[in-house]
Amino acid sequence: MVSQTNEQALEAAIEKQLTGTCLEEQKADKPSENKIEESQLPFGPHHGYELGYPKEFNARFAVDETRFWKFLETTQEKELARLSRNSKSEEEWQRKILERLDRMIKKYGLLHLLKKGLGVDDALLTLMYPAPLASSSERVKQRFKHNIFSSTRQVHYSLDNPMEAIDLVLFINGLAFATLELKNPWTGQTARYHGQKQYRTGRDKNQPLLQFGRCLVHMVVDTDEVYMTTKLAGKSTFFLPFNKGHNLGAGNPPGLSETGGHKSAYLWEEVFSKESIANIIEHFVRLDGKAKDPLNKRTLFFPRYHQMDVVRKLVNHAACNGVGHTYLIQHSAGSGKSNSITWAAYQLIETYPENMGVPGAKGMEQPLFDSVIVVTDRRLLDRQLRETIREFSEVKNIIAPAYKSVELKNALEQGKKIIITTIQKFPFIIDGISDLSDKHFAVVIDEAHSSQSGSAHDNMNRAMGSANNDDESLDAQDKILKAMVSRKMRGNASYFAFTATPKNTTLEKFGIQQPDGSFKPFHLYSMKQAIEEGFILDVLANYTTYKSYYEIQKSIEENPLFDSQKAQKKLRAYVERHQQTINIKAEIILEHFIPHVVNQKKLKGKAKGMVITQNIVTAIRYYKAITRLLDKKGNPFKVVIAFTGNKEVDGFEYTESSINGFSENATREQFNKDEYRLLVVANKYLTGFDQPKLTAMYVDKKLQNVLAVQALSRLNRSAPKLGKKTEDLFILDFFNTVDDIKNAFDDFYTATSLSCATDVNVLHELKESLDDEGVYEWHEVEKFVEYYFCNADARMLSPIIDTAAARFNTSLELEDMDKADFKIKAKQFVKIYGQMASIMPYEIVIWEKLFWFLKFLIPKLIVIDPNVDQIDELLDSVDLSSYGLQRVKLNHRIRLDEDETELTPQNPNPRGAHGEDEDYDPLDEIIRNFNEHWFQGWSATPEEQRVKFLNIADSIKAHPDFAEKYKNNQDTRNRLLAFQKIFEDVMLKKRRNELELYKLLASDVAFKAAMQHSLQHIVDR
Repeated sequence: MVSQTNEQALEAAIEKQLTGTCLEEQKADKPSENKIEESQLPFGPHHGYELGYPKEFNARFAVDETRFWKFLETTQEKELARLSRNSKSEEEWQRKILERLDRMIKKYGLLHLLKKGLGVDDALLTLMYPAPLASSSERVKQRFKHNIFSSTRQVHYSLDNPMEAIDLVLFINGLAFATLELKNPWTGQTARYHGQKQYRTGRDKNQPLLQFGRCLVHMVVDTDEVYMTTKLAGKSTFFLPFNKGHNLGAGNPPGLSETGGHKSAYLWEEVFSKESIANIIEHFVRLDGKAKDPLNKRTLFFPRYHQMDVVRKLVNHAACNGVGHTYLIQHSAGSGKSNSITWAAYQLIETYPENMGVPGAKGMEQPLFDSVIVVTDRRLLDRQLRETIREFSEVKNIIAPAYKSVELKNALEQGKKIIITTIQKFPFIIDGISDLSDKHFAVVIDEAHSSQSGSAHDNMNRAMGSANNDDESLDAQDKILKAMVSRKMRGNASYFAFTATPKNTTLEKFGIQQPDGSFKPFHLYSMKQAIEEGFILDVLANYTTYKSYYEIQKSIEENPLFDSQKAQKKLRAYVERHQQTINIKAEIILEHFIPHVVNQKKLKGKAKGMVITQNIVTAIRYYKAITRLLDKKGNPFKVVIAFTGNKEVDGFEYTESSINGFSENATREQFNKDEYRLLVVANKYLTGFDQPKLTAMYVDKKLQNVLAVQALSRLNRSAPKLGKKTEDLFILDFFNTVDDIKNAFDDFYTATSLSCATDVNVLHELKESLDDEGVYEWHEVEKFVEYYFCNADARMLSPIIDTAAARFNTSLELEDMDKADFKIKAKQFVKIYGQMASIMPYEIVIWEKLFWFLKFLIPKLIVIDPNVDQIDELLDSVDLSSYGLQRVKLNHRIRLDEDETELTPQNPNPRGAHGEDEDYDPLDEIIRNFNEHWFQGWSATPEEQRVKFLNIADSIKAHPDFAEKYKNNQDTRNRLLAFQKIFEDVMLKKRRNELELYKLLASDVAFKAAMQHSLQHIVDR
């Protein structure tokens, strides 16, 4: 007899894991050593589910009546007696309960009733007993054992078509919480295709069992993969993967050959255990929106595997290892970090020590953490996270924002368990807090790489440790040591850092050190896996770069010498911020966005785009250029701009709200409206901005490393309701090359690790170099820190710092390069020590003293770049005579490396200003080199080009159709077409004399477009 490899065999395997037996064994009437007995404990080699039969299922109410009544009669006899007293028969009160249950599920969903119970007349029926906590009484533990978990195969669910059956339905106390359709690739059927198709087209979503909110999840399963959805919507049903991942990508790892098992066996072996399901229902599944909202307008969230896995592993590690640990969670952008953070925060509140030997344990019945503090670097996410956590909260009024010390103190005194703040407001901690060292905290940090730099984190660590109360018994030395200890990651706090893009310092600070000295994340969900699973979209699938071509014309006769490298950089910046350049790029942006995004009605006519600019000034100029062009086109849509603060441009002062016409706080909400299609930004909204309707991005800014990944990942959010697909995405990049972007994404595409720890010995070398310069005397450093840590008046500190600064600035008569060298090394010392002090296993007092002294000295060190004035002269010496763009890569698919990335630690070598000799070139040579690099297509000299442009412009003006069809034409579209036609006529006549130019125009669309733009500007003057 051969192996059974069909769907029935898979059904039987799952059923046997759940119940200890299966229908096939029952039918054969074979004794099974694992056969369920009524008295059997709920945990064993199987999960202790009861074996259900299809005949026990009531399709009208979607209930397994046998177990529903069995549960209520066993556990709540008194409540049922109340109902029976007022009814004529058992059938009447049972019918009343079922009808009330049906109405409430349709109104609030099953999740609400499992948590809150069902009120019927004067009775309150509990429908599920929660899983016990470590602090729970024996009564609570026994009650949980009264829950009846069951599984039923081939459930005939349809009232209209009684022969239709679902492969497997799982119940708790007779209430269905999951449906499963099973497939087997060995018989040519897969979950990914056939299973999903069956739910979309072969299952009636209007039947009670499949109505939204009735079941918590619907799954399609084969021997290799698992997919899930919480809402069946016919052909629009959107499935998410529920897979572990394999080789840093999609799928699942093979089962162990010794024990046997399918790739997807974790689902029924791990996820479907009683405790696991109870944990998911109580702590993961959430229904967003408000109770008064119609159920079908709300969204039901069921955790994906990586979200469930990371939260459970964090909670388990904390319970077993106590307080005082660091955790780095590397989860891809767009993979649901807000939900993962929410779930983690709630379960960390109820994390209890495994035993009294665990660090931080106050008692077996007391949680490890007094409060969970959620810190986010993104103001936008602050509100978003608070809303998410508040929606999830079953217990009200345990959440509070805290932006000041008094708010934190009040929140703790009022028993707030989850406190949310932003890193920008976090330096509150030291002020006004007595002493928090007897409290234990779980600090959950979003986007850890940006949150944990600089003095904000220093203040955070000091606050979580001993407060700086005055203590007369401590001398200055003791106070310095105390400050050092408080600046370390405190033993009374555990840090949980979530990021998609860990830097080397983040890995070293939060990662787990391996035996070979490297650092790795505690948990990984890679960008590669997220893209392969379709959870996020591949933003690099359609990537187009434009290379700018410039012609710089010298406007003075002199030919001075300039530093070549700095001059080239200044020239490019000058050209790129010029309004003429921005106008041309704005036209190119709209030439793509209007016909390819707006007119094609992508995302059902709701698709949006983002324009990323170099700075606020260029953002404002882009906004003006785009709005002027849209005005000429009849304003088919509106544009929004986003930036922080005030900015003066061309003599006028602007703010975000003054340009947009609504408050800065309303920008995100307004941009979500259909009338606004383009968002112009500089730095704001490049991280943490979640807008699934974004499909196009136009980049005119240098993007590298983490910022490149974060900015471009704004496009990766999926929008299944709008049918968003990878092919809808488009990036047009004026500034970066394909290699630039590939290199940035490669670091974070799979797994990121740090090769070794930062070599702190560089601090010895830096200190030695700084000491040798003679800028400060060591007794000055000693005196400064003594005053500083004894809370001396600031007037006592100034003379010490000013004396050292005066030596540096004047009396030592240092050369400009020596000054620059000293200041760079001082900054390097402060940066490296500031980052390493929190994780160094030892304390070196002289480093700590010098750190504080240099922090106050550096701002007073004056370094003059002798070339600054010359470089500024350069900009007055040249004119922008022409500007063009050449498309270098069109809709290019950037292929990322699948190998794991290993970052190197911070540069262990002391850096300074002394280095390579500078290269000085005459102005003419710089301009020639610049033009050769950026404007290689046309061999004519700049003067020849100017003459040719003017001749062509004159010919266009002389064309018989110019006045009627172009100059006096009010129709913008027809006017443009007329100009293009006139241009073609003129160039056709000039082709013999201008053969090189004619060939260029015929072969290079971007060159032709740029030339037409320039000519239009000339003839319109």
